Amino acid sequence: MPNIKFCYLYRDASNYKKYGSVVFSNSESVDLIALETFIRARLIEETWFYNHQWQVPDLHFGTWDNELDHTWHEYECVEYTDEPSIAGYELQAFLEIITAIHNP
Repeated sequence: MPNIKFCYLYRDASNYKKYGSVVFSNSESVDLIALETFIRARLIEETWFYNHQWQVPDLHFGTWDNELDHTWHEYECVEYTDEPSIAGYELQAFLEIITAIHNP
């Protein structure tokens, strides 16, 4: 089964965007539709999340305006990929991190 790529972005107050992704091993053959449903149910308004809670790299720009900019990141999609895993842990571990945040 191919790996899973989690794609997301940071959009600042001026609508400048910085894109990122994390590739997870998918040894348990997680279905994309089920994964999409799982993730969307745990996002803020089915769109946003805090990167530090989800343990994915920060995409904020180097400049910050406390009056305008926000701290959350925006979920884009999940997709199958043949790219090697760069996360250092399995997709299942990522899902456990997300679950722990939303089910304390």
